[in-house]
Amino acid sequence: MKKINLFLTIGLLWALTACKDDDTEGFNKKEYSIATEEWYPGGQNGTVFIAGSRAYRQAMPFIDADNNLYKSFMRGEVLSEKSFVSTENAAFSGLGPVYIRKSCIACHPSYGGRSQRVNRLDANDSRNGYLLMIYDPATPTLALASTYFTGMTQTRAVPPYKAPIDEAGIQLEWLNYIDEYGNRYADGTLYSAGTSYEGTLIYPKVTITQDAILFKNADFAGGIGNEGSKYAASIEATIGIYGVGLLDAISDEDLRAEYATQQAREYCKGVIGGDIPESDPSNPFPGVHPGRFTYLCTRGTLDNGPGANAIWNITNVTRPERQYHYITEEYARVSSQDAEVQAALGQSETEIFNHLTSRELPVEMSVTDYDAFMVWHRALAVPAARDLDNPQVQRGKTLFTQAGCVACHRPSWTTRSNYPPMQQLAGQKIFPYTDLLRHDLDMKEPGRVKVCRTTPLWGRGLMPVVSGHSDKLHDLRARNYEEAILWHGGEAKVSKEKFRNMPKEDRDALIRFLESI
Repeated sequence: MKKINLFLTIGLLWALTACKDDDTEGFNKKEYSIATEEWYPGGQNGTVFIAGSRAYRQAMPFIDADNNLYKSFMRGEVLSEKSFVSTENAAFSGLGPVYIRKSCIACHPSYGGRSQRVNRLDANDSRNGYLLMIYDPATPTLALASTYFTGMTQTRAVPPYKAPIDEAGIQLEWLNYIDEYGNRYADGTLYSAGTSYEGTLIYPKVTITQDAILFKNADFAGGIGNEGSKYAASIEATIGIYGVGLLDAISDEDLRAEYATQQAREYCKGVIGGDIPESDPSNPFPGVHPGRFTYLCTRGTLDNGPGANAIWNITNVTRPERQYHYITEEYARVSSQDAEVQAALGQSETEIFNHLTSRELPVEMSVTDYDAFMVWHRALAVPAARDLDNPQVQRGKTLFTQAGCVACHRPSWTTRSNYPPMQQLAGQKIFPYTDLLRHDLDMKEPGRVKVCRTTPLWGRGLMPVVSGHSDKLHDLRARNYEEAILWHGGEAKVSKEKFRNMPKEDRDALIRFLESI
């Protein structure tokens, strides 16, 4: 039904160097009193000294020096930014039958950035990078309602097929929250003082009407997320994807050692991602791996992680090792019994069901294109740190450490000595400021990610320049660094309280440090 035919030539690609910013403000070449290596959060091989609007889209420096890698990176970049279509035998065909977005860049603007907080879920809105999750709140692990919906719920379909949930029936509200301190610091200052939203904190609530749900049964009486509903809904913003190759290059042994270290202490004990079987034959590290990707650490390696999955399950474009649709059997059953679908396709219920559930669909993305996409995905560089010699920034770093933030936001790692997918990423000392473990921040209405992976902080200070906003946390409820810290409860409450009790100049210094790394 779908077929991809990507004849990409270098003539279709703009030169990588032409896309680079000249904006290197904040970078000097003098000697500093701090360690030189901290200027290179992505290590010597994974850092670029660019601080402008294209900072998240740059290739790691070694890509330019290797013609084959350069071609693959640029080919992969095109695959990430082009919209897939349902038209057969056309370039970038393969979309559907149901999907979430038409392209990678639709969820990851600026080649690795994050979309901003919105008030309505709309797959055609370029600002909306949210993924919709349906789960059973009665299940201790907040498991997804996988009988009906895929892990990331599709809200779009290629006619005559129908989406599992019609976006028109999704209501997203932002509710006000007042903490036990009346949204004030110990010195009486309102949170986010001086902004248009000072003294406020917000969190999302998602509800879905019953008539918007394709599955008509008692499980969805009253819709989703409403009082008395069996299932709940939540939103999750897409993660930043630059530097993920370096996170992948951290060894499993080092990750397990960090977990053991945390379990031996009295506070802030992280949850390690489960040992995840990696059955993909292309996986360079056979066996099982502790999860490190996604908010719930459900993916153990990049080859079975964010982009590798997204280029398939966001668009439903098949490839050699995944010749099947990203749908549920229940969706195939309901769709095949739909008289309108049958009439439009001129096929019987059995024919439609067999097509939707087939594990031998035509290949739509070639191995060559997929490999190029993974070169791009793995080699997106980390922007260099900025202004580290500034006294306020150095003061902020000291306060960050003293507040205990480094207990979860571990500053540095050294990647493994042998990394077959891209050996240039081996043996790099990197500064992502994450432990890659999950922690309970005890936030109001966190959705299904009550226990969430520690966010890598590297490069996030450039979000206003690159993405035009500074929305943070897994659902973008925090509108700036300040609010992100103030939402830290649970395991991080002690650190949050130390921040709350700091004088304003110290709070400003700590945030200034975060903006610099």
